[in-house]
Amino acid sequence: MAGVIIDLTACQSLEDVEAAVPDGALADYTCMTDVKLRSSLEVERGLYMAESHNVIMRALETGHHPRSFLMAPRWLEQMEHLLASSTGSVDGGDVPVYIASEEVLEHITGFHLHRGALAAMQRPELPDVSDLLARSRRIAVLEDLVDHTNVGAIFRSAAALGVDAVIVTPRCCDPLYRRSVRVSMGTVFQVPWTRLDTWPAVDVLREAGYCTVACALSDDSLSLDEFVANPPDKKVALLFGTEGDGLSRRTIEQTDLTVRIPMAGGVDSLNVAAASAVFFWATRALN
Repeated sequence: MAGVIIDLTACQSLEDVEAAVPDGALADYTCMTDVKLRSSLEVERGLYMAESHNVIMRALETGHHPRSFLMAPRWLEQMEHLLASSTGSVDGGDVPVYIASEEVLEHITGFHLHRGALAAMQRPELPDVSDLLARSRRIAVLEDLVDHTNVGAIFRSAAALGVDAVIVTPRCCDPLYRRSVRVSMGTVFQVPWTRLDTWPAVDVLREAGYCTVACALSDDSLSLDEFVANPPDKKVALLFGTEGDGLSRRTIEQTDLTVRIPMAGGVDSLNVAAASAVFFWATRALN
């Protein structure tokens, strides 16, 4: 077994754990149920959380570096090959692997860890916006989305349907927050993404050679069928707005086109994650 195994199974409480490990050694894993606090702390510490065998595997395959692992004893055998492969490139195999009972894990994290294991991963440096735009052809831009589940689902659709990159605005929630990573099934690691410093920045997209498409409802919008039948002869940026109000009016006014999904049954719109999947599928030939 690779890595430094730290057996905490004899601990019966959080106080026992705190007495058994060095000060702050498990700080990456505490207070995980407070989304707002947790998101800011993870960014501040330069880390994110990967949960479950498959998600951790995707992160490691992408080249991300683990800080430590946390799991119940019954998951150790299943995780053994990932632990062995990951510790070959980080500190000569000195990555801590904390093992504790499921009850104590719940005390540490604040929730029942039912997906096998957690890994505190070193947050990678985000690509430069201009570089990402230059090497992509079809991208998604997420304006101020606040639901981590929606962001994770959009990344999963983007990976499955060949979207080259995702760009998020300054107020969009963190794609590397635990829930987003989990919902994406780890595809957030394989789709290149970055965050803009300011928004709106539609002019930045246009100057990089993109036709900017507001995915929204408006009186002068094209249907998605019309757009796909007569696509622009340039790269395409698909812009999606926040869960409540959609894209801001200011953003829509700056885009080249507004495109809507034809709806039936008296339904006026789809959830942003579902709508993005429809757009990604319909425009897959534009890559």
